[in-house]
Amino acid sequence: MNYPESVRFLYALGNEIKTAKFGLERIRTLLEALGHPERACRFVHVAGTNGKGSTSAMIEAALRAAGERTGLYTSPHLAEPTERVRIGGREVTAERFAEAFERVHEAAERLLEDGAIDLHPTYFETVTAMAFLLFRDEACGRVVLEVGLGGRLDATNVVTPELAVITPVDFDHEQFLGNTIEAIAAEKAGILKPGVPVVMARQRPEAARIIEERARELGCRLARAADASVTDVEVDARGSRFRLNGREARCALAGEHQVDNAVAAALALEQLGAPLDGMAEARWPGRLEHVGERPEIILDGAHNPAGARALAAYIRRFYANRRVWLVYGSMRDKAVEEITGTLFPLASRIIVTAPHFARALRPDAVEEVWRGGNVETAADLAGAIEIVRREALAEDAVFITGSLFVVGEARALLVQ
Repeated sequence: MNYPESVRFLYALGNEIKTAKFGLERIRTLLEALGHPERACRFVHVAGTNGKGSTSAMIEAALRAAGERTGLYTSPHLAEPTERVRIGGREVTAERFAEAFERVHEAAERLLEDGAIDLHPTYFETVTAMAFLLFRDEACGRVVLEVGLGGRLDATNVVTPELAVITPVDFDHEQFLGNTIEAIAAEKAGILKPGVPVVMARQRPEAARIIEERARELGCRLARAADASVTDVEVDARGSRFRLNGREARCALAGEHQVDNAVAAALALEQLGAPLDGMAEARWPGRLEHVGERPEIILDGAHNPAGARALAAYIRRFYANRRVWLVYGSMRDKAVEEITGTLFPLASRIIVTAPHFARALRPDAVEEVWRGGNVETAADLAGAIEIVRREALAEDAVFITGSLFVVGEARALLVQ
């Protein structure tokens, strides 16, 4: 199959969240048939609710700046699935993606014929296997591997990493991971392996307790961000700097919450014996990403309550004296009432829209949830952006937020 055909087949497997089939037996059987590519590299395995993508990007950027041949596996993508697999800081080409898909798909078909697996691997399982093949083929030394969902039963959890990292744990995907912080933290802590060192970002006390208990059970050395010496912290609207245990680190990702992510990344690099300098080169599209001026336009995929709180804190700190617009769209399975209650009171103008996606929540349904008034709707993102272009003043700040699918569509319209 060529690239468009491979992408269509992946999408035909179904939404990667809704069709997730948790368990490692199928992915392990598939990887065995492919010659165990997951054993070819050294891995830094990153789990958490919020910040795991940003943290992964900072770790990878620093390792690459230090001269290592790196791999980076993240999800979801904003525009193209090729974004999920990066080698040496560059996403794989469409041709390499399609070639890896063909190899995984053929192996899966053989296993199905032999009765070795029950179903074709899911979207996420397939792309994870493809990533392992590509990292092996490209002779990556270290790979930063972001968990897709949870940890314990996530398809990435077939590796024995040299380091595990757990970013802040919060509520999201409760229907899969549990309705308490303790239950969610237990799923995230499922990536811990006997004797493998762990870095833990600042956590809620109930999450920290679960992770610490699991680390003790497995004999893992635990480095806690809460115990680190973090001094001289400076944060502005475009990034931050600080000193960690006496070493200077810089973060080019916006938001005060990124300081915690950067501290976790820096602690991970310390554990790996790597310099911190390259962290400043990390870029993470769609997370407080500035894509326009006059009016200032910022994209942020605040798709869960913790993300909404981080975005709200950013707006209050840096845009309190500006007229704020919110362009918001969501998926149906998100905590819309809590998210809108956090963000909508901060905006003078609110436009509710929906991405072109089957799971998108109708704009009028958001209006029904939000009782504060001051909301107008647009059938699609292009229409919402047209309203902004027509009516926003040069000194206004426009935040396009909610689902990452909204952010992905906005990038396609606004980023050249």
